[in-house]
Amino acid sequence: MSLEDTFREEADELLVDLEAAMLELEESPDDGDCVDRAFRAMHTIKGSGAMFGFDKLAEFTHHLENAFDLVRSGELSITRDLINIGLDSGDHIRAMLENKDPDADLEQQGASLLERLGALIPAVGEVAGKAESAQQGADNAQQTEADKVDVTFRIRIKPSKDTLTNGMDPLPILRELHTLGPCHVTTLLCDLPEIELLEPEQCYLSWDIVLTTDQQKSAIDDVFIFVSGDWDIRVDVIDDGNDWSDTSADKPLGQILVEKGDATPEQVEHAHANQKRIGEVLSEQEQIEADKVKAALEEQKVVKQVRNERQEKKSVANVKVPADKLDTLMDLVGELVIAQARLNQSASTIRNAALTSIAEDMERLTTELRDNTLGLRMLPIGTTFARFRRLVRDLSNELGKEIELITEGAETELDKTVIDKLGDPLVHLIRNSIDHGIESPEAREAAGKSKKGVVRLSAIHSESHVVIKIEDDGAGMNPDILREKGIERGLITEEANLSDHELFNLVFQAGFSTAKTISNVSGRGVGMDVVKRSIEGLRGKVSIDSKLGEGSVVTVELPLTLAIIEGLLIAVGEDNYVIPLSLVEECIELSSDEVAQANGNRLIEIRGELVPYLRLRECFATSGEPPEIEQIVIIRNGEQRFGFTVDGVVGQHQTVIKGLGKMYEGIKGLAGATILGDGAVALILDAPALIKLATDESSSMH
Repeated sequence: MSLEDTFREEADELLVDLEAAMLELEESPDDGDCVDRAFRAMHTIKGSGAMFGFDKLAEFTHHLENAFDLVRSGELSITRDLINIGLDSGDHIRAMLENKDPDADLEQQGASLLERLGALIPAVGEVAGKAESAQQGADNAQQTEADKVDVTFRIRIKPSKDTLTNGMDPLPILRELHTLGPCHVTTLLCDLPEIELLEPEQCYLSWDIVLTTDQQKSAIDDVFIFVSGDWDIRVDVIDDGNDWSDTSADKPLGQILVEKGDATPEQVEHAHANQKRIGEVLSEQEQIEADKVKAALEEQKVVKQVRNERQEKKSVANVKVPADKLDTLMDLVGELVIAQARLNQSASTIRNAALTSIAEDMERLTTELRDNTLGLRMLPIGTTFARFRRLVRDLSNELGKEIELITEGAETELDKTVIDKLGDPLVHLIRNSIDHGIESPEAREAAGKSKKGVVRLSAIHSESHVVIKIEDDGAGMNPDILREKGIERGLITEEANLSDHELFNLVFQAGFSTAKTISNVSGRGVGMDVVKRSIEGLRGKVSIDSKLGEGSVVTVELPLTLAIIEGLLIAVGEDNYVIPLSLVEECIELSSDEVAQANGNRLIEIRGELVPYLRLRECFATSGEPPEIEQIVIIRNGEQRFGFTVDGVVGQHQTVIKGLGKMYEGIKGLAGATILGDGAVALILDAPALIKLATDESSSMH
């Protein structure tokens, strides 16, 4: 990934944070933390944009940043117009990220936004003109300044050698640091080669910087946000701004050099024995480069000036890894799991104690590596939730409704692959809740409800799945109307005896819609069937329940990961299949006598409950005779229990999911395939799809 691509990716994350801050400010205009968040996002995008050659983007963002600087100083108030401009500007910046040299239309759009922004600025004089308000703002500003504490940081910057080749200029970063406060920079030339070995396009320089600022460390991190993965950067607090205690003292030069890693304690002790200045001794003996001694002396001088000392702080660095590298790692772990299964099978065949011990160790290590790799791919689902606040706001304005979005369980983690594919289905579901579910303010008041409707988006872990619910307190769904529409569309017959739950789920049929008018939001009968297919493509399930006059609940159940699952390996004839273990409740025996006594009925009594089952031999047209005693694997699909008759249960199996390829796409009842320890292929069953097939066939027979 190029540095420019890294900038785009990081800038997109900043825009998400900017949008979230704007929406929070709309609800809490006096929230200073949100103002600072928005300002920081704009400031970072502006500075880094100029660094990477996005001059038009930087120029536009600069004007927006200036407006929010007025907000920070109390000269401009947060209004709905300013929030609208901020949100629209975020969309504009996102478009400019994709177009480094914007065309005339994009430039005109930017000019229009700046014109709208400029119309708000004259109002500053009126706001500030009121003496009482102005004095209050000044008092608040003075109090804020009084609360700030200057902190001194030691910063060591060592760019990668190919920095200049990649088009990155370190000077703008050094200039950006100067904007944070007094900055003492020492250029280190110790890595500069002889002139005949020097490559003009490579960077050999590094810098030691002592920065005193009233900003948080995060402001410094923002300066390096687009190069942190390629450059060697170390930021330490050497002075926290507290008053000196009686036990505090200036740090000796030798201690500073040891802390920075430029000298060893032994070298310092040896230099002290010479009874000369330690810097002179170390430089004369060429044990340490003169530049590094100079930098240490500069730090000592600055720390004396600010009269503070602080213990060195250690921070845990976050390393950003491209998604494709995580995918490759996951593929390699999958192959390792398969190889480990082969090792287990060989060990059980050979029956050698040493080999068995190695196989057991490998299984433990492989399992730990698998779990840690899956953990790397897990992201909080809140990264998807954040985008819906803007969606709800815009749709509420478009439809003339008052709607509040409440999110719960944003910290719930889900595989990145699932999250990436989940966004669009959730957008459809929320749009439908807003358009079809929530009534107009007038209708809600007439029904005795609050004018403001509520859409609740929640996520919780449930065993090996994540359950997401989209709830609204709207009008709910009328089963009678759904039945009429289903008959009208030819989806059900007039004689069909369907429960309310089954009628509710008709909305997932292609072309089904209850909207009386077609709008920009919905009404064309397109979307809900796509939602169902998308979620089932993620090996998930979706269902809907509703209560007339009280609202509706859409429930989406998704697996934690799409890469590796725990499965139950079963045998049917000469073939092996895998059922996801999370669905399995129990396994029971089925004798040939019990089959004969059932008179063709596919029902078995389990502790007083009749459970239907499907014979996989018949389903897959398996040749040969079944064994005298078969096994029924009982699974739970939502509230329903169902059984699959198999020849035998082999046992638990760590299943690496492989795609079936284009030739087998769309085959109902199969979710993928896996490779067993002996190299054979086992098909992974899509249990819910098989149940639906069996149920549909049974219904058509009756």
